[in-house]
Amino acid sequence: MITVWVTRSQPGAEATAERIRALGFAPFVAPLLEVRFEPGGPIDLDGVAALAFTSGNGVRAFGSRTPERRLTVFAVGQGTAEAARDAGFASVIASEGDVLALARSIPSGGLVLHAGAAEPAADLVLALERRGVSARGIVVYRTVVALLTRSELERAANAEFVLLHSAKAARAFRGMALDRPRPVCLSAAVAQASSSDAARPIVARAPNEDALLAALTDAAK
Repeated sequence: MITVWVTRSQPGAEATAERIRALGFAPFVAPLLEVRFEPGGPIDLDGVAALAFTSGNGVRAFGSRTPERRLTVFAVGQGTAEAARDAGFASVIASEGDVLALARSIPSGGLVLHAGAAEPAADLVLALERRGVSARGIVVYRTVVALLTRSELERAANAEFVLLHSAKAARAFRGMALDRPRPVCLSAAVAQASSSDAARPIVARAPNEDALLAALTDAAK
């Protein structure tokens, strides 16, 4: 059975592993990133008309600091939208695509608060402001590179494929200088960060996990 190394942070890693297992692969979970919620008191929502999330981690970190669930949520992708619904938000609108697609889906009409990471892959607030939408951002979590055990490193080195959801994880993978696992990447930016060999990484046709797993399935044929 083909082994696929899942590098995304928890709790998303286990969900991805289940999907991989259902496709007939053997998932090996060893996150390259660890999520840490930013400490702080209740979030100031004065004047905020809507919320924007670009990851499930942002949803969970935001939800840990405020009981507010009445505001409309704009989410990038179905996975983030599902995390928002699970957190108790009733009005959730999902966009398909990347952060720029999310920005295009958010109408003007009040201040939009983006609760996200310390090092976002793209600047949603800037993208919204360029469209004339009032927006501000707040850092609610950050990711740090996780240290793998010797046993995890050995298993990772022998995997046939490695799934990379972010450029930060891709850079961590590249620094390990492993020859065997072939990167399957969420986007071209992630692929560029994963390897100096531009022909080696496999890139999903769209920046979502459905497309990522479709690329994995095609590559394994």
